[in-house]
Amino acid sequence: MARTTSKFVCQACGAEAPKWTGRCEACGAWNTLAEEAIEAKPKALGGAHKGRAVPFVGLRGERAPAPRLATGIAELDRVLGGGLVAGSAVLVGGDPGIGKSTLLLLAAARVAANGHGAVYISGEEAIDQVRLRAERLGIADSPVKLAVATQVGDIAASLASGDAPEFVVVDSIQTLFVETLESAPGTVAQVRAAAHELIRLAKRRGFALVLIGHVTKEGLIAGPRVLEHMVDTVLYFEGERTHRFRILRAVKNRFGPADEIGVFAMGEEGLAEVPNPSALFLSERGPDAQPGASVFAGMEGTRPVLVEIQSLIAPAQPGTPRRAVVGWDSGRLAMVLAVLEARAGLSFANQDVYLNVAGGLRINEPAADLAAACALISSLAGVPAPADAVVFGEIGLSGEIRPVAHAEARLKEAAKLGFKRALAPAPHRTGGKPARVSGIDVRELGHVTELAALLARTHSTPRRSGHA
Repeated sequence: MARTTSKFVCQACGAEAPKWTGRCEACGAWNTLAEEAIEAKPKALGGAHKGRAVPFVGLRGERAPAPRLATGIAELDRVLGGGLVAGSAVLVGGDPGIGKSTLLLLAAARVAANGHGAVYISGEEAIDQVRLRAERLGIADSPVKLAVATQVGDIAASLASGDAPEFVVVDSIQTLFVETLESAPGTVAQVRAAAHELIRLAKRRGFALVLIGHVTKEGLIAGPRVLEHMVDTVLYFEGERTHRFRILRAVKNRFGPADEIGVFAMGEEGLAEVPNPSALFLSERGPDAQPGASVFAGMEGTRPVLVEIQSLIAPAQPGTPRRAVVGWDSGRLAMVLAVLEARAGLSFANQDVYLNVAGGLRINEPAADLAAACALISSLAGVPAPADAVVFGEIGLSGEIRPVAHAEARLKEAAKLGFKRALAPAPHRTGGKPARVSGIDVRELGHVTELAALLARTHSTPRRSGHA
Protein backbone atom coordinates (compact mmCIF):
# COMPACT_ATOMS: atom_id res chain seq x y z
CA MET A 1 0.00 0.00 0.00
CA ALA A 2 1.26 3.45 -0.89
CA ARG A 3 2.20 5.64 2.03
CA THR A 4 1.68 9.39 2.17
CA THR A 5 4.66 11.62 2.87
CA SER A 6 5.30 15.34 2.59
CA LYS A 7 8.05 17.58 1.35
CA PHE A 8 8.74 21.29 1.30
CA VAL A 9 8.88 22.95 -2.11
CA CYS A 10 10.12 26.47 -2.89
CA GLN A 11 7.33 28.40 -4.60
CA ALA A 12 9.87 30.61 -6.38
CA CYS A 13 12.21 28.10 -8.00
CA GLY A 14 10.68 24.67 -7.37
CA ALA A 15 13.57 23.31 -5.29
CA GLU A 16 12.67 20.61 -2.76
CA ALA A 17 13.79 20.37 0.88
CA PRO A 18 13.21 17.64 3.48
CA LYS A 19 12.19 20.14 6.16
CA TRP A 20 11.11 23.75 6.45
CA THR A 21 13.75 26.45 6.61
CA GLY A 22 13.32 30.18 6.39
CA ARG A 23 15.49 30.50 3.30
CA CYS A 24 15.61 28.43 0.14
CA GLU A 25 19.12 27.08 -0.37
CA ALA A 26 18.70 26.96 -4.16
CA CYS A 27 17.55 30.50 -5.02
CA GLY A 28 18.03 32.36 -1.74
CA ALA A 29 14.39 33.48 -1.43
CA TRP A 30 12.95 33.87 2.05
CA ASN A 31 9.71 32.31 3.34
CA THR A 32 8.92 30.56 0.05
CA LEU A 33 8.98 26.93 1.25
CA ALA A 34 5.51 25.37 1.43
CA GLU A 35 4.62 21.89 2.55
CA GLU A 36 3.11 19.66 -0.12
CA ALA A 37 1.81 16.14 0.27
CA ILE A 38 3.15 13.54 -2.11
CA GLU A 39 2.04 10.03 -2.85
CA ALA A 40 4.87 7.55 -2.68
CA LYS A 41 4.65 4.87 -5.35
CA PRO A 42 4.97 1.25 -4.19
CA LYS A 43 7.99 -0.66 -5.34
CA ALA A 44 7.48 -2.81 -8.40
CA LEU A 45 7.28 -6.54 -7.78
CA GLY A 46 9.71 -8.88 -9.48
CA GLY A 47 12.52 -6.42 -10.05
CA ALA A 48 12.84 -3.33 -12.20
CA HIS A 49 10.24 -2.55 -14.84
CA LYS A 50 11.38 -3.25 -18.38
CA GLY A 51 10.25 -0.62 -20.90
CA ARG A 52 9.21 -1.28 -24.46
CA ALA A 53 11.44 -0.48 -27.40
CA VAL A 54 10.93 2.96 -28.95
CA PRO A 55 10.94 3.12 -32.76
CA PHE A 56 13.47 5.46 -34.40
CA VAL A 57 12.79 7.34 -37.63
CA GLY A 58 14.75 9.59 -39.96
CA LEU A 59 14.87 13.40 -39.90
CA ARG A 60 13.10 13.81 -43.24
CA GLY A 61 9.36 13.21 -43.04
CA GLU A 62 7.02 12.14 -45.80
CA ARG A 63 4.25 14.54 -44.82
CA ALA A 64 4.43 18.28 -45.46
CA PRO A 65 4.11 20.43 -42.34
CA ALA A 66 0.61 21.67 -41.65
CA PRO A 67 0.00 25.36 -42.36
CA ARG A 68 0.00 27.71 -39.41
CA LEU A 69 -3.25 28.84 -37.87
CA ALA A 70 -3.49 32.63 -38.23
CA THR A 71 -5.06 34.36 -35.25
CA GLY A 72 -6.27 37.30 -37.34
CA ILE A 73 -4.16 39.70 -35.24
CA ALA A 74 -1.16 40.60 -37.37
CA GLU A 75 1.06 41.73 -34.47
CA LEU A 76 0.38 38.51 -32.53
CA ASP A 77 1.03 36.38 -35.62
CA ARG A 78 4.28 38.25 -36.17
CA VAL A 79 5.53 37.47 -32.67
CA LEU A 80 4.49 33.81 -33.02
CA GLY A 81 6.51 33.53 -36.22
CA GLY A 82 3.59 33.51 -38.67
CA GLY A 83 0.77 32.03 -36.61
CA LEU A 84 0.00 29.14 -34.28
CA VAL A 85 1.42 25.67 -34.88
CA ALA A 86 -0.90 22.70 -34.39
CA GLY A 87 -0.08 20.80 -31.19
CA SER A 88 2.05 23.60 -29.78
CA ALA A 89 1.86 25.18 -26.34
CA VAL A 90 2.26 28.93 -25.81
CA LEU A 91 2.72 30.63 -22.43
CA VAL A 92 1.73 34.30 -22.16
CA GLY A 93 2.74 36.26 -19.06
CA GLY A 94 2.31 39.84 -17.95
CA ASP A 95 1.35 42.17 -15.12
CA PRO A 96 -2.25 42.14 -13.84
CA GLY A 97 -4.49 44.34 -15.96
CA ILE A 98 -1.98 44.68 -18.80
CA GLY A 99 -4.40 43.15 -21.33
CA LYS A 100 -3.52 39.44 -21.57
CA SER A 101 -7.11 38.19 -21.30
CA THR A 102 -8.34 40.88 -23.67
CA LEU A 103 -5.76 39.99 -26.31
CA LEU A 104 -6.38 36.23 -26.15
CA LEU A 105 -10.18 36.59 -26.11
CA LEU A 106 -9.92 38.78 -29.20
CA ALA A 107 -7.64 36.19 -30.84
CA ALA A 108 -10.12 33.39 -30.05
CA ALA A 109 -12.93 35.43 -31.60
CA ARG A 110 -10.92 36.08 -34.78
CA VAL A 111 -10.01 32.38 -35.09
CA ALA A 112 -13.64 31.34 -34.61
CA ALA A 113 -14.86 33.92 -37.09
CA ASN A 114 -12.58 32.35 -39.72
CA GLY A 115 -14.32 29.01 -39.35
CA HIS A 116 -11.96 27.30 -36.89
CA GLY A 117 -12.92 25.83 -33.55
CA ALA A 118 -11.92 28.09 -30.65
CA VAL A 119 -12.38 27.45 -26.91
CA TYR A 120 -11.84 29.94 -24.09
CA ILE A 121 -11.63 28.43 -20.58
CA SER A 122 -11.57 30.86 -17.66
CA GLY A 123 -10.55 29.93 -14.16
CA GLU A 124 -10.63 33.46 -12.75
CA GLU A 125 -13.80 35.10 -14.09
CA ALA A 126 -17.41 34.08 -14.29
CA ILE A 127 -19.11 33.60 -17.65
CA ASP A 128 -20.97 36.89 -17.32
CA GLN A 129 -17.72 38.76 -16.74
CA VAL A 130 -16.16 37.30 -19.89
CA ARG A 131 -19.31 38.15 -21.85
CA LEU A 132 -19.13 41.76 -20.66
CA ARG A 133 -15.58 42.01 -21.98
CA ALA A 134 -16.66 40.48 -25.28
CA GLU A 135 -19.46 43.07 -25.61
CA ARG A 136 -16.99 45.88 -24.94
CA LEU A 137 -14.69 44.51 -27.65
CA GLY A 138 -17.57 44.08 -30.09
CA ILE A 139 -17.08 40.31 -30.46
CA ALA A 140 -20.10 39.05 -28.51
CA ASP A 141 -21.51 37.34 -31.63
CA SER A 142 -18.35 35.35 -32.35
CA PRO A 143 -18.84 31.54 -32.19
CA VAL A 144 -16.33 31.04 -29.37
CA LYS A 145 -17.06 28.17 -26.99
CA LEU A 146 -16.80 29.54 -23.46
CA ALA A 147 -16.42 27.59 -20.22
CA VAL A 148 -15.46 28.20 -16.58
CA ALA A 149 -13.45 25.42 -14.93
CA THR A 150 -10.48 24.95 -12.63
CA GLN A 151 -10.16 21.18 -12.35
CA VAL A 152 -7.75 19.77 -14.91
CA GLY A 153 -9.59 16.47 -15.10
CA ASP A 154 -12.81 18.19 -16.15
CA ILE A 155 -11.02 20.31 -18.74
CA ALA A 156 -9.16 17.32 -20.18
CA ALA A 157 -12.34 15.24 -20.40
CA SER A 158 -14.18 18.05 -22.18
CA LEU A 159 -11.39 18.62 -24.70
CA ALA A 160 -10.86 14.90 -25.31
CA SER A 161 -14.50 14.20 -26.21
CA GLY A 162 -15.97 14.95 -29.62
CA ASP A 163 -14.19 16.93 -32.33
CA ALA A 164 -11.04 18.60 -31.08
CA PRO A 165 -10.93 22.41 -31.35
CA GLU A 166 -8.03 24.06 -33.14
CA PHE A 167 -7.38 26.82 -30.61
CA VAL A 168 -7.70 26.59 -26.80
CA VAL A 169 -7.04 29.42 -24.31
CA VAL A 170 -6.71 28.69 -20.58
CA ASP A 171 -6.88 31.71 -18.25
CA SER A 172 -4.91 31.14 -16.11
CA ILE A 173 -2.60 28.21 -15.38
CA GLN A 174 -2.19 29.27 -11.71
CA THR A 175 -5.90 28.74 -11.01
CA LEU A 176 -6.00 25.10 -12.14
CA PHE A 177 -5.55 22.09 -9.89
CA VAL A 178 -5.14 18.34 -10.20
CA GLU A 179 -7.28 16.29 -7.83
CA THR A 180 -4.59 13.74 -7.08
CA LEU A 181 -2.39 16.42 -5.49
CA GLU A 182 -3.27 17.80 -2.07
CA SER A 183 -1.42 21.09 -2.50
CA ALA A 184 -3.29 24.31 -3.20
CA PRO A 185 -3.76 25.75 -6.71
CA GLY A 186 -0.85 27.94 -7.76
CA THR A 187 1.78 25.92 -5.97
CA VAL A 188 4.74 24.52 -7.84
CA ALA A 189 3.42 20.96 -7.90
CA GLN A 190 -0.05 21.99 -9.12
CA VAL A 191 1.21 24.32 -11.84
CA ARG A 192 3.66 21.73 -13.12
CA ALA A 193 1.14 18.87 -13.09
CA ALA A 194 -1.68 20.93 -14.66
CA ALA A 195 0.54 22.26 -17.43
CA HIS A 196 1.95 18.80 -18.17
CA GLU A 197 -1.52 17.28 -18.50
CA LEU A 198 -2.82 20.02 -20.81
CA ILE A 199 0.32 20.11 -22.99
CA ARG A 200 0.23 16.33 -23.40
CA LEU A 201 -3.44 16.52 -24.43
CA ALA A 202 -2.73 19.34 -26.90
CA LYS A 203 0.00 17.36 -28.64
CA ARG A 204 -2.14 14.22 -28.74
CA ARG A 205 -5.25 15.96 -30.08
CA GLY A 206 -3.36 18.43 -32.27
CA PHE A 207 -4.80 21.75 -31.08
CA ALA A 208 -2.84 24.93 -30.33
CA LEU A 209 -2.85 25.61 -26.59
CA VAL A 210 -2.31 29.06 -25.04
CA LEU A 211 -1.76 29.28 -21.28
CA ILE A 212 -2.03 32.65 -19.54
CA GLY A 213 0.31 32.99 -16.56
CA HIS A 214 0.65 35.39 -13.67
CA VAL A 215 3.97 37.12 -13.04
CA THR A 216 5.88 37.78 -9.86
CA LYS A 217 6.96 41.19 -8.59
CA GLU A 218 10.27 40.64 -10.41
CA GLY A 219 8.34 40.37 -13.71
CA LEU A 220 8.88 36.60 -14.18
CA ILE A 221 6.09 34.10 -14.73
CA ALA A 222 5.00 32.71 -11.37
CA GLY A 223 5.45 29.01 -10.69
CA PRO A 224 8.29 26.60 -11.43
CA ARG A 225 10.93 27.64 -13.94
CA VAL A 226 10.44 24.30 -15.64
CA LEU A 227 7.08 25.60 -16.91
CA GLU A 228 8.90 27.78 -19.46
CA HIS A 229 10.88 24.74 -20.60
CA MET A 230 7.73 22.64 -21.03
CA VAL A 231 6.05 24.97 -23.51
CA ASP A 232 7.14 25.73 -27.07
CA THR A 233 6.78 29.52 -26.95
CA VAL A 234 7.00 32.06 -24.12
CA LEU A 235 5.57 35.55 -24.64
CA TYR A 236 5.66 38.48 -22.23
CA PHE A 237 3.12 41.29 -22.42
CA GLU A 238 4.90 44.43 -21.24
CA GLY A 239 3.91 48.03 -20.71
CA GLU A 240 3.58 50.80 -18.17
CA ARG A 241 0.15 51.64 -16.82
CA THR A 242 0.87 55.31 -17.48
CA HIS A 243 1.56 54.61 -21.17
CA ARG A 244 -0.97 53.47 -23.71
CA PHE A 245 1.58 51.31 -25.53
CA ARG A 246 1.79 47.57 -24.92
CA ILE A 247 4.68 45.41 -26.12
CA LEU A 248 4.23 41.69 -26.76
CA ARG A 249 7.72 40.19 -26.71
CA ALA A 250 8.82 36.64 -27.53
CA VAL A 251 11.58 35.38 -25.24
CA LYS A 252 11.42 31.78 -26.46
CA ASN A 253 10.03 30.40 -29.71
CA ARG A 254 10.74 26.97 -31.15
CA PHE A 255 8.92 27.84 -34.37
CA GLY A 256 10.12 31.38 -35.06
CA PRO A 257 12.59 34.11 -34.11
CA ALA A 258 13.00 35.01 -30.46
CA ASP A 259 13.03 38.65 -29.30
CA GLU A 260 10.37 39.55 -31.87
CA ILE A 261 7.90 42.18 -30.69
CA GLY A 262 4.34 43.19 -31.45
CA VAL A 263 3.08 46.65 -30.54
CA PHE A 264 -0.43 47.46 -29.35
CA ALA A 265 -2.12 50.62 -28.14
CA MET A 266 -4.65 50.54 -25.31
CA GLY A 267 -7.73 52.60 -26.14
CA GLU A 268 -11.29 52.99 -24.92
CA GLU A 269 -12.43 49.98 -26.94
CA GLY A 270 -9.55 47.72 -25.94
CA LEU A 271 -6.29 46.84 -27.66
CA ALA A 272 -5.53 48.10 -31.14
CA GLU A 273 -2.69 46.93 -33.36
CA VAL A 274 0.13 49.32 -34.24
CA PRO A 275 1.50 48.30 -37.66
CA ASN A 276 4.08 51.12 -37.70
CA PRO A 277 5.45 51.48 -34.15
CA SER A 278 8.22 53.88 -35.18
CA ALA A 279 5.71 56.51 -36.27
CA LEU A 280 3.77 56.02 -33.02
CA PHE A 281 6.82 56.30 -30.76
CA LEU A 282 7.87 59.51 -32.54
CA SER A 283 4.37 60.97 -32.81
CA GLU A 284 4.79 63.23 -29.76
CA ARG A 285 8.18 64.53 -30.85
CA GLY A 286 8.10 68.25 -31.47
CA PRO A 287 9.07 69.79 -34.82
CA ASP A 288 11.88 71.84 -33.28
CA ALA A 289 15.02 70.05 -32.08
CA GLN A 290 15.69 70.37 -28.37
CA PRO A 291 18.95 69.74 -26.50
CA GLY A 292 19.16 66.31 -24.91
CA ALA A 293 17.19 64.30 -27.46
CA SER A 294 18.27 61.89 -30.18
CA VAL A 295 16.46 59.34 -32.33
CA PHE A 296 17.75 55.80 -32.01
CA ALA A 297 17.35 53.37 -34.91
CA GLY A 298 17.00 50.05 -33.12
CA MET A 299 16.10 46.47 -33.95
CA GLU A 300 13.50 44.43 -32.08
CA GLY A 301 13.78 40.92 -33.46
CA THR A 302 13.51 41.34 -37.24
CA ARG A 303 11.71 44.69 -37.01
CA PRO A 304 13.49 48.07 -37.12
CA VAL A 305 12.05 50.51 -34.59
CA LEU A 306 12.84 54.21 -34.20
CA VAL A 307 12.48 55.65 -30.72
CA GLU A 308 13.54 58.89 -29.05
CA ILE A 309 16.13 58.84 -26.27
CA GLN A 310 15.91 61.83 -23.94
CA SER A 311 18.52 63.10 -21.51
CA LEU A 312 18.58 65.82 -18.88
CA ILE A 313 21.76 67.08 -17.22
CA ALA A 314 21.22 69.22 -14.11
CA PRO A 315 23.56 70.57 -11.40
CA ALA A 316 23.79 68.10 -8.54
CA GLN A 317 23.36 68.84 -4.88
CA PRO A 318 26.43 68.36 -2.66
CA GLY A 319 27.07 64.67 -2.30
CA THR A 320 26.72 61.84 -4.78
CA PRO A 321 25.24 62.86 -8.15
CA ARG A 322 22.03 61.11 -9.13
CA ARG A 323 21.88 58.65 -12.03
CA ALA A 324 18.35 57.72 -13.12
CA VAL A 325 17.42 55.75 -16.23
CA VAL A 326 14.09 54.49 -17.58
CA GLY A 327 13.91 51.98 -20.42
CA TRP A 328 17.63 51.21 -20.59
CA ASP A 329 20.24 49.36 -18.57
CA SER A 330 21.62 51.50 -15.74
CA GLY A 331 24.96 49.69 -15.95
CA ARG A 332 25.19 50.56 -19.63
CA LEU A 333 24.55 54.23 -18.80
CA ALA A 334 27.34 54.20 -16.22
CA MET A 335 29.73 52.74 -18.79
CA VAL A 336 28.87 55.34 -21.44
CA LEU A 337 29.33 58.17 -18.90
CA ALA A 338 32.73 56.77 -17.89
CA VAL A 339 33.86 56.53 -21.52
CA LEU A 340 32.74 60.09 -22.27
CA GLU A 341 34.67 61.37 -19.25
CA ALA A 342 37.84 59.33 -19.79
CA ARG A 343 38.04 59.38 -23.60
CA ALA A 344 36.27 62.59 -24.66
CA GLY A 345 37.16 64.91 -21.77
CA LEU A 346 33.57 65.66 -20.78
CA SER A 347 32.75 66.02 -17.10
CA PHE A 348 29.57 64.66 -15.51
CA ALA A 349 31.03 64.46 -11.99
CA ASN A 350 28.96 67.29 -10.51
CA GLN A 351 25.86 66.72 -12.62
CA ASP A 352 22.65 64.73 -12.09
CA VAL A 353 21.99 62.56 -15.14
CA TYR A 354 18.51 61.46 -16.22
CA LEU A 355 17.96 59.24 -19.25
CA ASN A 356 14.58 58.16 -20.61
CA VAL A 357 13.40 56.05 -23.56
CA ALA A 358 10.22 57.77 -24.72
CA GLY A 359 7.06 55.74 -25.21
CA GLY A 360 7.64 53.06 -22.58
CA LEU A 361 9.80 50.80 -24.76
CA ARG A 362 12.69 48.99 -23.10
CA ILE A 363 15.90 48.79 -25.14
CA ASN A 364 18.31 45.91 -24.62
CA GLU A 365 20.76 46.06 -27.53
CA PRO A 366 24.23 47.69 -27.28
CA ALA A 367 23.55 49.62 -30.49
CA ALA A 368 21.82 52.27 -28.35
CA ASP A 369 25.17 53.37 -26.86
CA LEU A 370 25.85 56.01 -29.51
CA ALA A 371 22.31 57.42 -29.37
CA ALA A 372 22.50 57.67 -25.57
CA ALA A 373 25.90 59.36 -25.81
CA CYS A 374 24.49 61.77 -28.39
CA ALA A 375 21.63 62.71 -26.05
CA LEU A 376 23.99 63.11 -23.08
CA ILE A 377 26.47 65.34 -24.92
CA SER A 378 23.64 67.37 -26.44
CA SER A 379 22.12 68.02 -23.02
CA LEU A 380 25.45 68.81 -21.40
CA ALA A 381 26.46 71.27 -24.13
CA GLY A 382 22.98 72.70 -24.65
CA VAL A 383 23.28 72.04 -28.37
CA PRO A 384 20.43 70.20 -30.13
CA ALA A 385 21.29 67.07 -32.04
CA PRO A 386 20.36 67.15 -35.74
CA ALA A 387 16.58 66.83 -35.89
CA ASP A 388 16.65 64.96 -39.20
CA ALA A 389 19.24 62.39 -38.10
CA VAL A 390 19.03 58.92 -36.56
CA VAL A 391 21.84 57.51 -34.42
CA PHE A 392 23.04 53.96 -33.75
CA GLY A 393 26.29 52.25 -32.82
CA GLU A 394 28.06 50.42 -29.99
CA ILE A 395 30.71 52.17 -27.90
CA GLY A 396 33.77 50.30 -26.64
CA LEU A 397 35.68 51.05 -23.45
CA SER A 398 38.49 52.72 -25.40
CA GLY A 399 35.97 55.08 -26.98
CA GLU A 400 35.81 53.44 -30.41
CA ILE A 401 32.43 53.16 -32.12
CA ARG A 402 31.80 49.64 -33.30
CA PRO A 403 29.54 48.54 -36.17
CA VAL A 404 26.26 46.77 -35.40
CA ALA A 405 24.14 44.34 -37.36
CA HIS A 406 21.23 45.22 -39.67
CA ALA A 407 22.52 48.72 -40.50
CA GLU A 408 20.72 48.75 -43.84
CA ALA A 409 17.36 47.83 -42.28
CA ARG A 410 17.76 50.63 -39.73
CA LEU A 411 18.53 53.16 -42.46
CA LYS A 412 15.58 52.04 -44.59
CA GLU A 413 13.20 52.56 -41.67
CA ALA A 414 14.66 56.02 -41.09
CA ALA A 415 14.26 56.94 -44.76
CA LYS A 416 10.66 55.73 -44.72
CA LEU A 417 9.86 58.15 -41.88
CA GLY A 418 11.53 61.12 -43.59
CA PHE A 419 14.93 61.28 -41.90
CA LYS A 420 17.74 62.60 -44.08
CA ARG A 421 20.89 61.87 -42.09
CA ALA A 422 22.38 59.17 -39.89
CA LEU A 423 25.22 59.09 -37.38
CA ALA A 424 26.56 55.56 -37.60
CA PRO A 425 29.78 53.55 -37.09
CA ALA A 426 32.40 53.40 -39.81
CA PRO A 427 32.29 49.76 -40.95
CA HIS A 428 35.34 50.00 -43.23
CA ARG A 429 37.60 50.20 -40.18
CA THR A 430 36.69 46.59 -39.36
CA GLY A 431 36.66 45.37 -42.94
CA GLY A 432 32.89 45.63 -43.44
CA LYS A 433 31.00 47.24 -46.28
CA PRO A 434 29.29 50.59 -45.62
CA ALA A 435 25.50 50.56 -45.69
CA ARG A 436 23.98 52.89 -48.24
CA VAL A 437 20.29 53.77 -48.58
CA SER A 438 18.87 56.24 -51.04
CA GLY A 439 17.88 59.51 -49.38
CA ILE A 440 20.04 59.02 -46.26
CA ASP A 441 23.36 60.82 -45.84
CA VAL A 442 25.45 58.65 -43.49
CA ARG A 443 28.02 60.43 -41.30
CA GLU A 444 30.47 57.70 -40.26
CA LEU A 445 32.03 58.04 -36.81
CA GLY A 446 34.97 56.05 -35.49
CA HIS A 447 35.45 57.48 -31.98
CA VAL A 448 33.37 59.28 -29.36
CA THR A 449 35.63 62.34 -29.73
CA GLU A 450 34.22 62.80 -33.24
CA LEU A 451 30.70 62.84 -31.80
CA ALA A 452 31.77 65.26 -29.07
CA ALA A 453 33.38 67.56 -31.63
CA LEU A 454 30.18 67.49 -33.68
CA LEU A 455 27.84 68.36 -30.80
CA ALA A 456 29.84 70.05 -28.06
CA ARG A 457 31.15 73.09 -29.93
CA THR A 458 29.92 75.57 -27.33
CA HIS A 459 30.89 73.54 -24.28
CA SER A 460 34.54 72.62 -24.41
CA THR A 461 37.21 71.43 -26.77
CA PRO A 462 37.30 67.67 -26.44
CA ARG A 463 40.61 65.98 -25.89
CA ARG A 464 41.55 62.56 -27.19
CA SER A 465 42.96 61.09 -23.97
CA GLY A 466 43.54 57.37 -24.15
CA HIS A 467 42.52 57.09 -27.82
CA ALA A 468 44.35 54.19 -29.38
